[in-house]
Amino acid sequence: MTLSRRDFAKRSAATGAGVALAGSVGVLASAPGALATGDGAAGAAGAEAESARAAAALGYGPLVKDPKGLLALPRGFSYRVITRTGVTKLESGEYTPSNHDGTATFEGPRGVTLLVNNHELGGARTKWPHPVPLTEGLVYDPAAAGGCTVVEVSKHGDHVAEWVGIAGTSTNCAGGSTPWGTWLTGEETEDKAGKNGMTKDHGYVFEVDPQDRRANRSPRPLKALGRYAHEAVVVDPDRGHVYLTEDASGPNGLLYRWTPPAGFRHGRGRLRTLSDTAGALQAFKCFDSGGRFVDDLSRATATGTVYGVDWVTVPDRDARTTSVRKQFKDGEVTRARKLEGMWWGDGGVYVVSSFAREESPVRHDGQVWFYHPRRRTLTLKVLLGVNRNPERDGAFDGPDNITVSPYGGLVLAEDGEGVQHLFGALDDGRTYPIARNELNIGTPQKPEYSEFTGVTFAPDGRTLFANIQDPGIMLAITGPWRRQGR
Repeated sequence: MTLSRRDFAKRSAATGAGVALAGSVGVLASAPGALATGDGAAGAAGAEAESARAAAALGYGPLVKDPKGLLALPRGFSYRVITRTGVTKLESGEYTPSNHDGTATFEGPRGVTLLVNNHELGGARTKWPHPVPLTEGLVYDPAAAGGCTVVEVSKHGDHVAEWVGIAGTSTNCAGGSTPWGTWLTGEETEDKAGKNGMTKDHGYVFEVDPQDRRANRSPRPLKALGRYAHEAVVVDPDRGHVYLTEDASGPNGLLYRWTPPAGFRHGRGRLRTLSDTAGALQAFKCFDSGGRFVDDLSRATATGTVYGVDWVTVPDRDARTTSVRKQFKDGEVTRARKLEGMWWGDGGVYVVSSFAREESPVRHDGQVWFYHPRRRTLTLKVLLGVNRNPERDGAFDGPDNITVSPYGGLVLAEDGEGVQHLFGALDDGRTYPIARNELNIGTPQKPEYSEFTGVTFAPDGRTLFANIQDPGIMLAITGPWRRQGR
């Protein structure tokens, strides 16, 4: 059933509180412990008082500089390097591929943890010193450098093995785990055969099974999910919908929903059996509580903003002549800059818009939204104000990969400018640091720190895994985790 703008307006009027119109002014959660609110000046004062009261209990304390120059953590926490490009090796003898990105964990046999790790390598293989090896039977396009590896970590962390899950794909950025225990990896590119040396079309989602190597042979793109610059993928375990983000500009990208065809049941390898046009691929269209169309998510300037959501069918999901996002006219869909990480939790989908600049109506340094499938509403949970001095430690900007923490709230990987963090965020907008990347890949005069990626907890919740994308390092973080917030 379509939720009309009129229905949403009536529902908003009936419920009263909890609906904030875009354009209201609030405090932006732009620093550790900041509390975002939509109550104007009075809200700002209250936010400061509440933030001060909660600061002592929030998070795990200040970050301690790492004498090894890799990862600053709160006191009592420690890390271990799991894989490192050019240092660790695959079972086949080649070095671990570079540019670690989206990652998820899975329970393996005998207490081991299995991680599927994307490698965001775009363009021709020849430009990358450590591409994903072209393992026989696992290659989609031999000209492409990207793909996924599967990493096995023993119960006590004293043994690590790594092998190729898929090769010959391009720019494998984010992705997402499925309720049936596989990984969906997305290509963040629209390269067709003949461009950048490619021999096949790219911009698809592929399924990788960490448990069954045979299931990964003869890779087949899941064309029903569309061809565009894919970021994250989330599956609704109850309704079977697949949600997908697009990181693109000129115009800004879209949030998509794929609805399975009638009678289809999800399961291992079943997506590969579908036709290229199976189901319905749609893009989102938002409107506020007054029934007004919202052209871009950056319009929301206060946490608590709620939009109603409709879904508009994509005309040509394979983008044979026109990019999917360009197939819609102004007023037909809602856009957002750098739609990145997603994660299922609390009965819905958390969605990141990493930042907004001149290509967006309103500037910000990061949003986290929550889509409620049953209510068909999108609520702004976290809003990061523009970071005026990203070279200084303290504020956060540019959230990217995201996970729901077993200890409450969210954990986000920072992909902004300057200093890079892993940080936590609660649903009231407060944020706190978890880790800081101290590996300078620039110069002493002009330091540069790579983004964090692939943030995800082990199945038992005791270990937080995350990657430093450049040069490509997977880390396991342990410590005195405790409940945060509500």
